Amino acid sequence: MAKGVFIISLDFELHWGVSDHRTVESYYENLTNTPIVVRRLLALFEQRNIRATWATVGMLFCRNKTELIEMVPASYRPTYIDGSLSNYMVAQTAGENETADPFHYANSLIRKIIQTPGQELATHTYSHYYCLEPGQTPDQFYYDILAARKITEREGISLLSIVFPRNQYSDQYIEKCKLAGIQIYRGTFPFWMYKTEAKSRESMWKRFFRLLDAYFPISGQRVVTAEISNGILNVPGSSFLRPYNRRTSWLESLRLYRIKREMSVAAKTGKIYHLWWHPHNFGKNMEKNFSFLEKILFHYGLLSKKYDMKNLCMKEMLNSFKNKIE
Repeated sequence: MAKGVFIISLDFELHWGVSDHRTVESYYENLTNTPIVVRRLLALFEQRNIRATWATVGMLFCRNKTELIEMVPASYRPTYIDGSLSNYMVAQTAGENETADPFHYANSLIRKIIQTPGQELATHTYSHYYCLEPGQTPDQFYYDILAARKITEREGISLLSIVFPRNQYSDQYIEKCKLAGIQIYRGTFPFWMYKTEAKSRESMWKRFFRLLDAYFPISGQRVVTAEISNGILNVPGSSFLRPYNRRTSWLESLRLYRIKREMSVAAKTGKIYHLWWHPHNFGKNMEKNFSFLEKILFHYGLLSKKYDMKNLCMKEMLNSFKNKIE
């Protein structure tokens, strides 16, 4: 029987990932603490021999403001109807470099990720691109991915994996990824409340049921299998690791039990459990969040010993599908 697999992917984005609805000032604690969180995660992963995929916004690689703005020519940038979605507007007010503005640059942290054993650097697009928001086009997305590839290759990294911002994608965008040399992506869990769509079209009820699903098995057991989709490997996400919230702290034991139980199911049945979150989620209530994660990693250690469950980064999943990727 196939061995179960435990995957961790992180959406590393800093302010670029929340710029349409949060200012640096309104999210200051989370953003200021993100570099600490990244270093702690890397140290923890190295200590526990945990492999993870870091899907990183390309703009974080930039060394200065000129590079940040000019990497993609203006004629190729996304033409969202809602202009607040464009991070090129945010880039105009960014600082000159990482020293002056650690909320929009992270080259030193990226190098730390690259240097840590077992960590995969993937892309989260160049500009935190929203594939399903009105106004933009698949061709604009393609130029965005080319920019992400170019700036990543400068660091000696050949991109294989992508995580779509806000999990927005469709077949057209997967095809563009394939043209750009991407071979694997994190899809959404196959249940109605996780179906990908534009943020403006998401109902309050879907968000509410996703919140409930973190504690109660509304969507069933969130274990997944990898499959080829349009010539690219899809490894769906199982669960978003929600950050600690004081208002729901009385439900923390249920949240942990749900995750551990699903990991056990994946280990016993040879399936995949794919956990994901953003480093900035841990920026507030840091100790609570790390304590919760430690319990998950401890449980993985037990499953590894008992059922030979494996921990892989996303690109390592390709080994089982080499002959099937077109």
